[in-house]
Order: sequence, then C-alpha cells, then structure tokens
Amino acid sequence: MPAWPELAEELKQLEAAGAFRRLRGFERREGPYVWLAGRRLLNLSSNDYLGLAGDPEWLRAFLAQAADAVDVDRSGLGATASRLLAGNHPGYQKLEENLARAYGREAALVASSGYHANCGLLPALAGPQDAVFSDRLNHASLWDGLRLSGAQSHRFRHRDYGHLESLLARHRGQARRALIVSESVFSMDGDRADLDALIALKTRWNARLILDEAHAVGVLGPTGLGLAEAQGRIADVDVLVGTFGKALAGFGAFLVSERELADYLVNKMRTLIFTTALPPLQVAWLDWMWSRRGEWAGRRERLAALAAGLRRSLQAEGLAVPGDTHIVPVTLGENEAAVRTAALLQAEGFWVLPIRPPTVPQGSARVRLSLTAAMDPADLERVPGLIRAAAA
Repeated sequence: MPAWPELAEELKQLEAAGAFRRLRGFERREGPYVWLAGRRLLNLSSNDYLGLAGDPEWLRAFLAQAADAVDVDRSGLGATASRLLAGNHPGYQKLEENLARAYGREAALVASSGYHANCGLLPALAGPQDAVFSDRLNHASLWDGLRLSGAQSHRFRHRDYGHLESLLARHRGQARRALIVSESVFSMDGDRADLDALIALKTRWNARLILDEAHAVGVLGPTGLGLAEAQGRIADVDVLVGTFGKALAGFGAFLVSERELADYLVNKMRTLIFTTALPPLQVAWLDWMWSRRGEWAGRRERLAALAAGLRRSLQAEGLAVPGDTHIVPVTLGENEAAVRTAALLQAEGFWVLPIRPPTVPQGSARVRLSLTAAMDPADLERVPGLIRAAAA
C-alpha cells in the first residue's frame, strides 16, 4: 500500500498521459556532450548557448586568478545570510556597477536566480489595484509572480499586439498602475518580441514595460546585452531582467533600471529579502565572465549560423519549426509523438527531451533543440531525418 495513495494515483495518470517526468544524473560533461549510462550524447537540451560552461579553459583561466578575485580570509565560500543581513559581500557592488554601466542605466540589482527575479519583481510592483498585461507564452516564473501579486491579470495572445491594445483600452482606466510583461526571446517557441510595438503601446497607454531577456543576454546585440541592445531600445525598457545561468555560464540573475526602483525592490522584493545571498566565488565568476562579453562575437555568429542551417534542414523535411533564433523547437502535437521522438533521438546519441503541457499549450508538444556555439554543423546532420522518421 503506497504511503500517499492519492499521489500514487495521480502519478499513474501522469504516466498514462505521457506527462511523467523524472530526474536523470549525468556522469560528466564534455564540451557540447554529456555522458549518461556510459554513453556520450550530443546535448541539445542545454542553455549553454555560447558553449562557455562546457569549455574548461574559461574555468581554468578564472581559477588561476580566483585568489585575487575573492579574499577568502574575509569572505569565505558561503554568503551565509541574505543580502540585507550579512550576505552583501563586496563582489555584489562591483558586479552591479558593471551591469548598470554596460546598460547605461542608473542601477542594477543581482538576484539569486531568474525565477527569484521574476517571482519577486511582480509582487513588489503590482497589487490588486494594478493591472498586468502578459504575453500568453511568457515563462512560468512570470506567471507565478503575477499570481503572487494579486494584480488584475490580462493575458494577450502570443505576439498579438493588436489584442494587447484592445485589453489596454478596456482595462487600463481602472488600474492605478499598468505593467506590460514580455520575454524578448521566447524560451519554447524561439521567436522574438516586437519591441517597437511594445514600447509604442506602453507609451500610448501610460504603462511600464518589463522585458525578460533571459534567453537573449550574451547571444544578441553587438556586445551581448540582448534583444533591446540589438534593436537600440534599452533606454525605452523600464525594467530589464537578465540571467547569468544560460549563455553566461553561471548562476543568478539581474535587473537593470533607475535607482529609485532598485532601492524600492531592496525594501519590497521578498525573494531578495528572504533569500541567502550568492557565494562570493560565484559572484566573482559572474563579474569575470561579464567583463569578457566583447570576446564572444565569433561565438554569437557561429551560433546564429548553426541555428539557421538546422532550421532550414528541418523545414525541408516538412516539419513545423517556429521562431528564428538559437532555440529551435519542432512542434509535433500530442504528448506521445514528442515522447517517441525524444526516445529515438536519445537512442541515436542526442540528448533531447519531450516538452509537454503545462510547459507548452495543449496540443503543441514538441522537442526543443537548444544549440550551442561549440557544436559543428556535422554534429546535427542526422537530426532532421530522425525527427521526420519518428513523427511519421
């Protein structure tokens, strides 16, 4: 008899629906590959877009000067407290100053993760008197933050800015504050927001724009600041959220804005106030990597070319491939098709996982091919044919 019979029954239902998930343990990472059960697989499920986390030379170079970057006698290896208590070690100020300078904004604030940033930001800025207008395909962390805020929630169809304007026209007048929230590069469809349209609407309707650049930082823009830099619109975004845990090969996240907003969040953002600070060594690594963004132009170019080539090959097989970025999803429809396709790819040496509801809308299960600049086009030649065969 299961100790939790009602949970056991629910797990059976998940398994029957092809929606059961389990954790896997990897033996080691080797560049763009992972080792699992003694097999080497090309890792198409990582967010290591520039191939930096899988490049040991970068870590060796950092560790060679780590004793100078972190005063272990004074800082130790653990922050041991929240930033408002005793965890705000000197590395934070240096990193936040460098972030603010890069974006040409007054202030930056480092958070413990992208999830912490989004779950804390919206409840700090919005409440029952306010309205939040959010793209339907925004990340779960933004939806969770919105639910926690208690604000009036208005979901607009993905990248449908006419629908957004109709919602603003209907609801903006009843709200004290209006926030428009969007990812810049959408994590599951691999497409981009139209920043010109978003900025025009936020100006017209006296709203604030929050832009989550998690999948664009490091990858897009002349210096890797993201889509807002690529389109010359950084100054028009009210709050820009970025992450260190993807292309920048670290852990944590950041927000850039004006000084008064950063000060306000220090006082109101619960995921900052009640979370243990990042360790000094990790913050030093983040600052070290951030200062080297200018060295990655070649990696950004290789990644873009790799994604464009793979997308063309998939489309030539008649597959549904939305988007135009380094995230290359193949929409298959039902859960069973995604599970079957991922299993075939794994058997053939590619670490690919099925993406199913609730991560994506019902009927749009898919495999998501997440590329890195460390890959070679030859590594991917068999993938389109394998997916076509599995989907047939």
